[in-house]
This record gives sequence, structure tokens and C-alpha cells, in this order.
Amino acid sequence: MSIFKDKTLLITGGTGSFGNAVLQRFLTTDIKEIRIFSRDEKKQDDMRHEYQIRYPEQAHKIKFFIGDVRDLNACRSVMPEVDYIFHAAALKQVPSCEFFPMEAVKTNVIGTDNVLTAAIESGVKSVICLSTDKAAYPINAMGITKAIEEKVAVAKSRYSGKTKICCTRYGNVMCSRGSVIPLWIDQIKNGNPITVTEPTMTRFIMSLEEAVDLVLFAFEHGENGDILVQKAPACTIMTQAEAVCELFGGKKEDIRIIGIRHGEKMYETLLTNEECAKAIDLGDFYRVPADNRGLNYDKFFKEGDETRNPLVEFDSHNTRQLTLEETKKKIAALEYIQKELNGEGNFVQ
Repeated sequence: MSIFKDKTLLITGGTGSFGNAVLQRFLTTDIKEIRIFSRDEKKQDDMRHEYQIRYPEQAHKIKFFIGDVRDLNACRSVMPEVDYIFHAAALKQVPSCEFFPMEAVKTNVIGTDNVLTAAIESGVKSVICLSTDKAAYPINAMGITKAIEEKVAVAKSRYSGKTKICCTRYGNVMCSRGSVIPLWIDQIKNGNPITVTEPTMTRFIMSLEEAVDLVLFAFEHGENGDILVQKAPACTIMTQAEAVCELFGGKKEDIRIIGIRHGEKMYETLLTNEECAKAIDLGDFYRVPADNRGLNYDKFFKEGDETRNPLVEFDSHNTRQLTLEETKKKIAALEYIQKELNGEGNFVQ
């Protein structure tokens, strides 16, 4: 029996990489229904046919709803009888959000508020909002809007009644839609050099399965208003590029440095120094509880808190750095990579 036995799960932005990973994890369990809510009818149609072929006995559990999280009424229309929500809808490409920041606001901030408003109204039991390391010390429009998304979620949790709201914050998901590894593979296949922005830049790396694990950990163990962080390893961009070259026969000596793009940082942070003051170490995860002290700050002029949590900022520079062999092994284990290595590319991801 699974934790989703006879339950209905809604995934916003469900045609993306995360939605596919959740479907592959739970479609064959005793879950009652998985609703895919997104605005792209072509992706939904492709997804429908793909799962009818891959899971003919279970595909009937997937229900597709066309709509945009920017539209509150559309969010309301998909909520009846929903038990749980994984909120993955987002604009997440750093350069595009830099050029069109208000579009990022509409989806990442207003869209999140709409989903949470509709969920609370419908009495949904639990909502997990997917965030990103770029929300910690944000310097780009994507990170800023995701940081506000987290603030919206925490604020909503204070008045959410029986609806539990948590956020998960994680680093780069390898081979997710729009990520760099598929680009490098295409460059190698076309006989072109791999392009690297800045070789010493570090990034957290995790698989889609690990991203799902983090969401499930938040679902099972998170408390209302929590931000949950996974202690992911990291490596340099050059290490990733060299690993892909070794796996796919690219020439490492031909790697071309093109420079940092709009809004990129040299390293990313999953847990800020300020959050460390109240963070709880859970072994493989950090839990950042909501600050529910209220708006009356008078007492802080009269009595202070002399103790502080000894934790320090957790970022992609001070976490465990993967070697080339470790990075190659982690990348090679991905289903996407296995398909590409076996000549079965262009599968739904």
C-alpha cells in the first residue's frame, strides 16, 4: 500500500521533467488519479500517447487539464476532489526571465498564490511547492521570483487551515528540460565543441529521482510553512562537461569557454547563513521552519535571543565536491543518458 492509496494527486506544470518522473514513480501504484495541469495542449497530447503506449494498464489514471496557473478560476476548476498537489509550474530559464521579468512574476509569484488560494478553498490536504537554489541570495529575476514564491507559500501557511503547505529547494536537476547536459550531447553528436560558460563555476547536481525523493520527504515529514533542503553534492561545470565528453566521445581539448550568461552566479546556495539560525539538521536534509512570531516586534526590544544555531551557509562551494569519476557515474546512471547511449534518444523527459 502506498501513501497515495486511493488519493488524487495534482501536478501543476505536469508535462515537464518533474511531472514525468512522478508519473513513472507512482502510476503503477494504488494511487487513484494523477491530474496534469498545464497550458500546452501539444505537450499534453504527446504525453497522453506516450503513456498509453508505455503503461497501457494504468494510463487511464492520468487526467489532463488545460489551464494556466496565472488564472485563478482555472486553478479552482481543477481542484475538486484533489487530495495533494505538487506545484511544479514555473518559468525557470534564467536568461529568459532576465529579459521578461514580469512574465516570471506572473507565473512564479501570482501563479503560486493562485494555486495556494484555490487549494485552501478546496480543502486540499497538502501542497508541496518546488523551489530552487537560485531563490537563496537571488541575483536574477528567476531566483527573485522563486524567492517571493517561497515567501508567498510561508505566508499562506499561516492561514491555510487544514491545508499543509511546504516548499522544497534544490539545485540543478540533471537532464531536466532546458538543462545543459542534453545540449552538450547534441553538440557532440553534431560534431561541435562543447560550450562551457565558466569552468570553475560550481553547481549542485541531482537526478530527477532525487528531486522526487525530496518532494516526498517534504510531503511525509514537513510541517506547515517549512522549507526543506536536500544536502546535495556539487561539482564544477568543467567537471560535468568532461564527464559528458568521456561518456559520449567528445573531445575535452575542444571545450569552448563562452563566459557567464545573464544573471548567473559562480556558485549557488541552498541554505543561507540567516536561515541557519533556525534551521534543523535532519541528516540528509535541512528543515527551515516558518517564522511565526507575528508582527508585534516590541518584545524584541526588551528581550533578545543570545543563542544561535552553529550551522553555516550550505552552498555549492562548501558541499562535497564530486570527482570526475563520481560525476561521470552519477550522470551515466540517469535513464536519459542510458537511452542516449543506446541510441534511443528523444524519449519523453
